[in-house]
Amino acid sequence: TFALLCLSPLLEAAQPNFVIIMADDLGYGDIGCYGSGKIKTPNLDALAKGGLRFTDFHSNGAVCSPTRAALMTGRYQQRSGVGGVITAARHREVGLAVSETTFADTLGEVGYKTAIFGKWHLGYAKEFNPVKNGFGEFRGYVSGNVDFFSHIDQEGYEDWWKNDALHPEEGYTTHLITRHGVRFIKEHKDKHFCLYLPYEPPHYPYQGPGDKAQREKGNKKGKVVGGRSDIATVYREMVEEMDKGIGEILATLRENGLTENTLVFFCSDNGANRNGSNGSLKGHKGQIWEGGHRVPAIASWPGKIEAGTETDTTVLSMDLFPTMLDAAGIAAIPSLDGASLLP
Repeated sequence: TFALLCLSPLLEAAQPNFVIIMADDLGYGDIGCYGSGKIKTPNLDALAKGGLRFTDFHSNGAVCSPTRAALMTGRYQQRSGVGGVITAARHREVGLAVSETTFADTLGEVGYKTAIFGKWHLGYAKEFNPVKNGFGEFRGYVSGNVDFFSHIDQEGYEDWWKNDALHPEEGYTTHLITRHGVRFIKEHKDKHFCLYLPYEPPHYPYQGPGDKAQREKGNKKGKVVGGRSDIATVYREMVEEMDKGIGEILATLRENGLTENTLVFFCSDNGANRNGSNGSLKGHKGQIWEGGHRVPAIASWPGKIEAGTETDTTVLSMDLFPTMLDAAGIAAIPSLDGASLLP
């Protein structure tokens, strides 16, 4: 920490805020600006129109936890021991070690306010909680997925947290994540901040905003994937509701005069399963064909990133950490495997 602070500049007005938004199991062909004709995503489409669209962005893993570990640490996920999914049934005592340096650790040490609202999936035990890994605030769930209404995980455990304590909260997960994101931006509009919003859609259970809870506390035999049979319809509802939430986040940045000094990055943690669309790519989530890990990604930073541009540069999730350091003028950490995207 001391060495990092010595190498890093004090926060200056020109240093950007960061908003990192990650969808869960969203495929390459699941949003409008990547060719979807069925799912309407006007806010993500506008973000791409005003920024940079990646055509060769790859999640570090073809499943959830490895990608998230790589995003957090800027390193290949195997280095932190997260080579596979941290499941609710069999891995409740493992997670991302607090000895790992996360982007939240690094940015927090130089004065950034940090928060995560949504999915963690890097450890169930309190010792692995986001607030033990550099984040100043956490609202959300630590498992791979929860009922969108009751917030119960696949094994029947209650899973909605305020920092490192269970804290039940009523509401649809997508709405709660957006609500806390909007609040955080307003509270810290006069400070530098890094906001991480890992949304739940379109991961199962398949529940739209007008549905009801399907899982109950203590019931391991509950409806894991939800109660809807019209999967294509509810899948669309879930993605479109997330897009609305992202629109609220972007509007809050605009309304508070923060758009030009905020780097917004959107991506998915892996490809879609068989219920979604990976466009023309072969394969799906869990496979190493491109459909399992080549995903949509968009960067926006008005005045710094030219509007309406595309890049076919090959990029990985772990490149975001060094990119944030570079954008903030913070000295690079030699141990990172990722590369800055700023050039």
